[in-house]
Amino acid sequence: MIRFKQIMSLRTVAKMAVVMLFLSSLLVRCANTTTPQGGPRDTIPPVLMVATPENFSTKFAAKRIFVEFNEYVQLKDQHKEFFTSPRMKSKPTLSIRGRGVMIDIKDTLRDDQTYVLNFGAALRDNNEGNPLHSFSYVFSTGEEIDSMWMSGYTADAQKSDSVGKSYIYFYRADSLALDTAVRTAEFDSTLLRREPDAIARAETNGIFLAQHLKPIDYRIYAFQDKNDNQMYDPGTDLVGFVDSTYNPLEMQEFAIWYDSLRRYWTGEPQIYMRMFMDGTFKRQMLTSAERPKSNQAILRFGAPRPQIDSIIFDSIASERVIWEFQTEGRDTMSLWLNVPPEELPDTIKGRIVYMKHDTTNTLNISTEPLALAWRKIETKEEERAREREERERKKAEEAGEEYTPPPVKNPFSYRITTSGDINPERGLEFEFEYPLVKLDTAMITLAEIDDKQQTRNVPIELTRDTTNMRRWRLMTKWGDGLKYKLTIPDSIFVDVAGYANDSITKELTTMAAEKYAKVIIDLRGRSDSSTYILQLLGSDGKKVIDEIRDARTGKHTFSYVAEGEHRVRIVEDANGNGRWDSGNLIEGRQPERVEVYRNERDEEVISTKMNWDVEIVADMNRMFAPVTMQSLIRQLDARESVRLVKYYEEVRKKREEEKRRKEEGTHNHSGGNPFGGFGSNFNF
Repeated sequence: MIRFKQIMSLRTVAKMAVVMLFLSSLLVRCANTTTPQGGPRDTIPPVLMVATPENFSTKFAAKRIFVEFNEYVQLKDQHKEFFTSPRMKSKPTLSIRGRGVMIDIKDTLRDDQTYVLNFGAALRDNNEGNPLHSFSYVFSTGEEIDSMWMSGYTADAQKSDSVGKSYIYFYRADSLALDTAVRTAEFDSTLLRREPDAIARAETNGIFLAQHLKPIDYRIYAFQDKNDNQMYDPGTDLVGFVDSTYNPLEMQEFAIWYDSLRRYWTGEPQIYMRMFMDGTFKRQMLTSAERPKSNQAILRFGAPRPQIDSIIFDSIASERVIWEFQTEGRDTMSLWLNVPPEELPDTIKGRIVYMKHDTTNTLNISTEPLALAWRKIETKEEERAREREERERKKAEEAGEEYTPPPVKNPFSYRITTSGDINPERGLEFEFEYPLVKLDTAMITLAEIDDKQQTRNVPIELTRDTTNMRRWRLMTKWGDGLKYKLTIPDSIFVDVAGYANDSITKELTTMAAEKYAKVIIDLRGRSDSSTYILQLLGSDGKKVIDEIRDARTGKHTFSYVAEGEHRVRIVEDANGNGRWDSGNLIEGRQPERVEVYRNERDEEVISTKMNWDVEIVADMNRMFAPVTMQSLIRQLDARESVRLVKYYEEVRKKREEEKRRKEEGTHNHSGGNPFGGFGSNFNF
């Protein structure tokens, strides 16, 4: 590990980086660059032998660079791995020449500028494809090369998880202060309208090491780049920014080291960037109109919350059209047609009147035609059934017998969205293909069955979900670990297509509390009026198992929690609207904070067992304290420890499986030592 200080000379750091990168490749596994017959697989990446002009050259004026390695190399995914800092208008072209790569510079270079050509993981050996991570060629058109470093961590603000391979853009703060057309206190379009002065890229663990910066104040932005075009696309890429300016010369020292498992350089983060999906301006327009089902049309809009005046169809009365917005932003809506399918034309024509942005981004009333076509497409199963019926009919006719067609399958479709025993707090969920227009709950019976098989009917309540009109929830005062019988006669449910259910009978059992755990959260808010959202996560730390909204100071309980490992994630619901609110790049508004609960030992995992009550004290002043470099290091160090334990356990199991196969006579040759390498216990 290197404890990095900005006073270290560039030459020293460069030489140390090259030496340590070479050593790390040797320590991964001592092997020849070619694999002998029957020997271990080559795992050593290419090693740089010579560069012309020399790497880290000054007064650079060349148009062609050649870098040569100790073996034949290949380029892979260079369109998304290779980038320059700063960006060049015309990207250099790369071509393989023997054991090296020819780099042709197409752009006119700036005066007195340090350039970094970053290859990412594009360079690989030709035989095994071992990547040479983090290789870069550096030069300056001036007298010296900028030598400042900065480190940071990019994380998903909502999921509190790392965001890998994001780009980090650095802008000179003094130049932005002079450009009020791009950035003011109320408006910031820097990332959309200005080219950065320096670029870095985070590794898969979310850590970035920005090199060759100047000792000046920077404004820093980051974006995820999902489509690999090395440009920020609003509404597609996660984005993040920091509120203050940062000067690498004035920041705390940090350690860097080579991660021998992932095989790239990493380090301690100095800054923390919370990434979010931006709510920036989008042009409002109707982007698509389709009819996926006979009785359903879907309209999609370019921006959230469209202002719709009317939707009129020529052949369907307005009261027969049911509107349902399917997304929180209301940019996708379903139109459910309360008409028998046989009465619907193949193409439904009509018009929509709504507010649409013109070329000057001004909202104006607009009327657009609608033509929604739908045609029944026969499935393979339906085709086989039809052909089988035709053969049977023909056979009966030839024999002079009366043909009786098979019963037609009821098109009414539904599913019960519970698996296993019923959680008494959630009840039984029904989800129908189409919204219901008729429901007679008085005819539905739910019978409770005791140990002696005696039954008694219990009152029920069937309510529609507020976010999905096709979903209904059946509730009663469920008993603990009891059996029930649900009986629904035919034609109790009728949907917009006029389809009705066949009779439904289902045996049910509720969860027994003694077989599950409780997770009790003693929430201590910043104030009595502060509100939070509590989320119980599964073992992967991502899936939300249960959620409690509008939580305030006091105790809150997650019941019927299965055995295993869980985490608790808490949203600081600053505006009390019951949901996490994203940020806004243009307005300079950060997203609401989300943190995963960690105990005094910085452990996130909460273990649950049958009939256990697990109580945790969640102090919001501690959880939502300002993020410091030290607190971030502790958090990531704790996560890495958990990750490494799982990694080594997987390796152990894999070796045991290989040993078992060999003993059974199945030979499995695998090369490489997963434990080898030069690194530290503190790896992200």
